[in-house]
Amino acid sequence: MTPDSNTLSEESEFDIAKEFLARHNIDEVECLVPDLAGIARGKILPAEKFLKGMREHGLRIPEQIFIQTVNGDYPMDDPVTSPATIDVYLKPDVATMRRVPWYSDPTAQVICDAHYFDGGPVEIAPRQTLRRVLKLFEDQGWLPLIAPELEFFLVEKNTDPDYPLIPPIGRSGRRETARQSYGVDAVNEFDPLFEEVYDFCEAQEIDIDTLTHEAGAAQMEMNFNHGAALDLADQTFLFKRTVRETALRHGVYATFMAKPMENEPGSAMHVHQSILDRASEVNLFSDTDGNSTKQFMAYIGGLQKYLPAVMPLLAPNVNSYRRLMRHSDAPINTHWGLDNRTVGFRVPVSSAPARRVENRCAGADCNPYLAIAASLACGYLGMIENLEPTKPVEGSGYRLAHTLPRTLYDALYRFSRNGGLKRALGEDFVGVVAAVKDAELDAYQRVISSWEREHLLLNV
Repeated sequence: MTPDSNTLSEESEFDIAKEFLARHNIDEVECLVPDLAGIARGKILPAEKFLKGMREHGLRIPEQIFIQTVNGDYPMDDPVTSPATIDVYLKPDVATMRRVPWYSDPTAQVICDAHYFDGGPVEIAPRQTLRRVLKLFEDQGWLPLIAPELEFFLVEKNTDPDYPLIPPIGRSGRRETARQSYGVDAVNEFDPLFEEVYDFCEAQEIDIDTLTHEAGAAQMEMNFNHGAALDLADQTFLFKRTVRETALRHGVYATFMAKPMENEPGSAMHVHQSILDRASEVNLFSDTDGNSTKQFMAYIGGLQKYLPAVMPLLAPNVNSYRRLMRHSDAPINTHWGLDNRTVGFRVPVSSAPARRVENRCAGADCNPYLAIAASLACGYLGMIENLEPTKPVEGSGYRLAHTLPRTLYDALYRFSRNGGLKRALGEDFVGVVAAVKDAELDAYQRVISSWEREHLLLNV
């Protein structure tokens, strides 16, 4: 794979991009930058203009794109960016340049980092937030490895937001009406769609592994092979875009909402994580005898202590907290256990080199850059502070107290007041998240739901 653009000179980056575009006869380039919600923002421009923009810092966007709410508004009180809405420029990471496989005309896509014109990175940009956390590990001589598992639903096309979602009709001509966990034939109902997903992912070097049917009706899970954190965040970002596009080509929607349907489980992004010694590439979570190390226990202790305060990055929307309910295939607390899927942090059965912890708290609706950064930051603080976890839970974690935030209001209160997270993630970034999410909550409060009309209109 091409080296990260941060390690290359501008001339080398330009040469790599120019050669790629020429080799693939590219006509247009999509310059992508993930915003706070994980939505792809940026520009589409002719290949020649893209190369000219690389030379002249001409790939410009407003800095305020990074404080846009999910519903397209902006906070009234902008805590960071200039009132004049200054421009920043996009620096393509040429390591991420790929062909877009679903277009008939030769088109490339490239993920970009945002920079000020003095060369400094835009610290509130999600991709930079993950880079910031990875630098903390690098300074300690540590290297995080990540493997996401991403759940999503296929649903029938729905153009009326007041109408409930329903599963799509598969090859048999029928909808799923019962849960089909690990059902092979249930996945094959949508075999043409997933064949195309695999083809598109292969063309984009998205290293997906296992596809399984999850507990919900037409709910699927895709596992990624493990790798470097930034690379896996990029792949997850592109995968979500790929699945949505492929579903549309087959006449259905793919949704990564945390809880899209009543009486169905929610969708998660489970994050497996381990830490290597950067020099020796030895897993720091296991000793030579295969036992868990103090650093592993400290990492889990950090997840337990800090994760409730970082939930706005793992469960970023009002809908996210509908998933985190007792007996709903999602955690409600920060307990941990050995191969226990009812708690927040599961330690799978594995060999010593593969020792890892699975964070099960993040929803599929999260921004993958921020969810990975948040989880790593919690573990990092635990290792630095030599924290000790509680004893592992045996049996159901649902019998224990609900200690995760129950609402986005509660999560933001904890998030904006946690000094450790401000130091790890950046104080400006924490301020931006709080401002954007407050604005989204204000917008949500102005909407009257069908439940309120049904149960309150004539009864109270």
